[in-house]
Order: sequence, then structure tokens, then C-alpha cells
Amino acid sequence: MFIIESEIPINLLTFEPDALKAIGHSTNIVAISFIKKLIETVGRSFEMQWFTERELSASGFGNHRIQYLAGRFCVKKAVFQILGVEYNQDCYWLDLEVQRLPTGQPAILLDGKCQEIAVALGITKWLVSISHVSSYATASAIAL
Repeated sequence: MFIIESEIPINLLTFEPDALKAIGHSTNIVAISFIKKLIETVGRSFEMQWFTERELSASGFGNHRIQYLAGRFCVKKAVFQILGVEYNQDCYWLDLEVQRLPTGQPAILLDGKCQEIAVALGITKWLVSISHVSSYATASAIAL
């Protein structure tokens, strides 16, 4: 069973290819067991270093919480790859927040160096998709 947190519908009748230019695309996948082990080994410091307070407060409890955090972890890695930076070097995990819109779709909020790089690259919009099952989480990010 797949849990899909968002789908980005594209209406082909109103889609204008010249209106948006894809600047980058990246996908990531992570084993839930990897994130679970990090949380068990490093504990709260791992969470505080890689996730914002808002991300942590929305994460819930139990196994779903670990899947939720793993999905956000994948999004952050995908965005860093598009920005062309090494995480923990040019940008920090907390400079990027994955938010949930009222529609349920994930959205990207950049701050600090990440925002500066995105502006320099001409990125004005992000399309993000997150999915997870009990053993894996995956995310895709497209920068426009």
C-alpha cells in the first residue's frame, strides 16, 4: 500500500510550456530504517539539526512520524541537489522547510543561503511530491 501525500495535477488544456522553464529536477529515496536508526542513535539533536520546529510539530507520533520525517529528508536532499550545494556545507538543513498547504500539497520555504542560491539561479517556483510506504520514502522536486 502506498501513501501519497501529494499529487501535482497538470491540466494539459491550460498548460503553457513557454510560461515555465524547468531549471532542475531531482528525486531521492531513503530507507525508513535509516532514518529510524539516526533518530534512535543521535536522538533529538538529529531532529533539531535537520528539521525545523514546524516540521517536527507536524510530524505526529510512532511509525507514521518516522515516515513523515523520511519524506521531508528526501525533499531536502532533492532541493539541495538542484541548488548544486552540498548539505552541511553551503546550506543548512534548517534553511529549507517543507510545509503542507491547506490543499495537502507540500511546499518549499527557503531561507538564508539556500534562498540566495535559488534567486541567483532564477528559481521562482517549486513542484514537490512526497510518497512513502512502511520501508521507504521518496520525494521529487522540480525547480521552475
